[in-house]
Amino acid sequence: MAIILHIETSTQACSCALSRDGAVIVNREEFEGQKHAALLGVFVEDIMTYAREKQLTVDAVAVSSGPGSYTGLRIGVSEAKGLSYGLNVPLIAVPTHLLMASQVQRRVEKDALLCPMIDARRMEVYAAFFDTLLNMVRPTAADIVTADSYAELLEQHTVYFFGNGADKCRQILTHPHAVFIPSVYPLASGMVALAEKAYAARDFVDTAYFEPFYLKEFVATVAKNKVIPG
Repeated sequence: MAIILHIETSTQACSCALSRDGAVIVNREEFEGQKHAALLGVFVEDIMTYAREKQLTVDAVAVSSGPGSYTGLRIGVSEAKGLSYGLNVPLIAVPTHLLMASQVQRRVEKDALLCPMIDARRMEVYAAFFDTLLNMVRPTAADIVTADSYAELLEQHTVYFFGNGADKCRQILTHPHAVFIPSVYPLASGMVALAEKAYAARDFVDTAYFEPFYLKEFVATVAKNKVIPG
């Protein structure tokens, strides 16, 4: 067991937690979005102040590694890498879809499939499929969702869809085996078991060279009224 600092910034939720021996002892969360750059440093400082006051030594830093918001992931991973380097402790990367699946694992029927979805753009989502033992059934992909999406899997299984990407698919995926779970966000407090498992296995990433899994590169756009005529 270990003392681990957890960081999650891949969606509109920004969260940071400290765990000891597999239990959360400090937790900070904000769900309003667009505040990660301002909030994460405050959350980390609060938790590190607590750790110093309680004379706790952080053994590792864990971060949600994507996919998700390009900006959010960069903020979270940059903070985690800085802490890992500054504290001279290992860095643990937790795949965001796996994290989300683990958070609902005990809320679904045994033979179902879990499909965490992260909003991309328009009708596109970043989606993956897991069984209830968290074995990957289909790897993460960028999917444009239509009424026929995932038809083969839905014919064979009840599929639970969740995450901010699932919210916009509810009216499109109307198969009777499609079930939607609302208000599921990847959270630092949910990372503990996965991070503990990685720590015990010494499954660390290189602090200097690790990059988040963006899935698709960021594409900047310019509003039409901002374009300067040539």
